This record gives sequence, structure tokens and C-alpha cells, in this order.
Amino acid sequence: QLFEKLNGKYLGVRKAHASGVCAVGEFQPNTQSELFKSAPLLTNGVLPVTLRFSMGGGNPMADERTTGTRGMGMQINLPDGARHIFTGNNFPVFAGKDPETFFGFLSTLLPDENGKRDPKKTQVYIKNNPSVQANVAWNAQAKTPTSFANTEFFGLHTFFYGTGTDPEQVKFRWQLTPDLGVKTLSKEQAQQLKPAFLADKLTNQINQDTVSFTLNAVIGEAQDVVNDPSVQWPSDRVQVALGKVVLKQSGGDACTPINFDPNVISQGFKASDDPVLKMRSMAYAISFGKRLSGQ
Repeated sequence: QLFEKLNGKYLGVRKAHASGVCAVGEFQPNTQSELFKSAPLLTNGVLPVTLRFSMGGGNPMADERTTGTRGMGMQINLPDGARHIFTGNNFPVFAGKDPETFFGFLSTLLPDENGKRDPKKTQVYIKNNPSVQANVAWNAQAKTPTSFANTEFFGLHTFFYGTGTDPEQVKFRWQLTPDLGVKTLSKEQAQQLKPAFLADKLTNQINQDTVSFTLNAVIGEAQDVVNDPSVQWPSDRVQVALGKVVLKQSGGDACTPINFDPNVISQGFKASDDPVLKMRSMAYAISFGKRLSGQ
């Protein structure tokens, strides 16, 4: 309901990240990975992948020349019917330590009865809620991504990997890095483009080049926070490549029946108690049901 108040009501579309493009491809696992070597995700050879790249917000006609949030949902299908879903955004920190703080922040952006927003209300909230500040700072300097294929996506949430016999589980966060490099547009360059350019750009890149990403696990150390996605881990953390995601085709409706819930993970992996991560299952399920029923 909050997203609808912020963005307007659009029937039959996702309530967040409404504007997007689907793509299909394959996951080529890194079989040399020592930390994750027994994971079925890495021991079943090349696996099919469905991805959805998106704009932030609930407007299905969002202007793609703007700066700000870009999202990605990815489903990897395993041979036994299991799925592993990864979701990420182009910002490295979430706007709030928990759902209450995040929704409180969004509430300050709502217009009053005269249809006007009060920037002072938002500024006071940011000042009084430090866990929002890193995300706000990122947005202040963000530029317009050149393409979804040139955008890095951060998983934000902490997961664990390990079997019951492991003395210590591996603590990590996902990160998806574009092999074509991260590229952005200046404000002037972005304004030269049409409002919706990302789908065509991605299709052209797939047709002309190899569009791929490296799926990394950023390995956490003992002191790194587990349950607060508003805190970024230090940049010197070890990264382990889990494999390559290679796009083969974009467009189409393969993403329509998928609910990209990041709590759907394959054998050996476990979600943390991050309250924002937990909230996603319920929120995504409600949005999924509304979307498929035309609401």
C-alpha cells in the first residue's frame, strides 16, 4: 500500500521494480571453488538462468534516464527441481537497518493532502535515523547506468554456507559484477536518450557481444555485521567467484510467473536473521498474488 501511495496504483504489475526487462541465459559454475565445492549449485554443470533487470519504484513507465535504483532478480534452476534465487540492487547499502526504519523513511516522502511533499520532514528523519544515511549519500552521487549489462548488483543481505559436519559455516554476501565493466552516463549524455532505452540497449549488446557477469561471494569476517543491510562490509574482504552468468537472449515473458524471493535458496545455504531479508518473503508473496490476479 505504501508503494502504491508513493507511485500510484498500477494494476497487474509488480508493486516495486515495476519497470523491467527479462533475460535468459546460463550459469557456468566455478568448480575450483574450495569454500563452496560441495554445493549442488556448483556441482551440476551448466544450469539455466532467468533474470529480470528493473528500475526502482512502482511506475511501469519509469524514465530510464534518471539516476537511482536499478534492480536484478535471478533464478537458477537445478536438475532436481530446486531453485536458487538471488536479488540485488546497484546500491551497496539498504535504506534502513530494519523494515520499520525503511518504511518510516518512505513515509516522509508521501505528499500531504495538497499533493505536496515536505523535504524538511525527510531531512529530519534522515538526521535522526543514522542507518538511512549511507543509502541517501549513495543516491546523492549516483549516475545513470549506461546499460543493465554495465551495472554491478549487490545482494545486501548475509547468507551462510556449510554442511552439518563443517566446524564453521562460511558467512558471505552476494555480488554480481559485469564483465563488460561498470559504465555510467553524465546527466547531459542521459538526456540525449529516449526515456525507455534499456531494453533495446541490452538486446543490442547480447547480439553484438558476450554479455556476462561474475557471481561472487564476498566472504565476511567475524566482526562483520550479519543482520543489518544498511552497513556495508569493508572493501578489502575476500571475494570468491562462484561462476559466470552468461546472457543468451532478452525480452519475452519468462519472468512473469517468477516471484524473485531471495529466501529461496539451494541445499547447503542458509539465510541470516536479517529482518529486511525476512520481510521480503511476505511482501513479495503479497505483490505476486496481486499481480497475477490483476490487482
